[in-house]
Amino acid sequence: MEFALETALNLLGFVVGLVLGIFAYIGFKNTGSPTLFRLNIAFFSISIGFGVVGFGYLIESLVLNYVKIDMWIQTLGIGIQTIGYFFIAFSHGIKSFFPKSRYFKSIAMPLFIIPGNSIEHIIRSISFILLVYGTIETIMSYMENKKTSTIFVAAGLGLLALGEFLGWYSIVFPKSVLYFISISTKIAGLGALFIPISQVPLRGVRFGGNI
Repeated sequence: MEFALETALNLLGFVVGLVLGIFAYIGFKNTGSPTLFRLNIAFFSISIGFGVVGFGYLIESLVLNYVKIDMWIQTLGIGIQTIGYFFIAFSHGIKSFFPKSRYFKSIAMPLFIIPGNSIEHIIRSISFILLVYGTIETIMSYMENKKTSTIFVAAGLGLLALGEFLGWYSIVFPKSVLYFISISTKIAGLGALFIPISQVPLRGVRFGGNI
């Protein structure tokens, strides 16, 4: 039951990310916006990341008849998603790789308190940092332009960050329901992003104030 739910949630994330990527691509073709091009890469990366985990679990379980699923599949999928989060965060037009903002310095701390040497811990920490930074930048953008669509972007990025945070704790407590809550929260975040992104092909929309 847990395997079926985990696989279904990852496949749902794959579909939602794919739809967002398609809308971002259509918006890029219509507007030529470099930000939309980065978002196109971001959402397709997130979709592929979910797909690697979902389809990987299906293949190993149904085709290869593995009793225990290899954890490297999940690590690979999360790593690909992190590439997407990188492009989302840097869709705000950051001028340098490590901004001097005090907010970024404060959220970077979890990267240095990772228990053990787990690659997945490191990847999730990087994802969390990028998403929280994107959330903060989007909130600051909303304070300037007061656009309703910006609220959905901030909510979406915030939910993605919360999902990664819960995913980090699901590694610490592997037998809890945190992993399923983590994936569900990330899918909800993508759903919130769908609202402003779906309007891009129709009339254009400001994502974080840079489109």
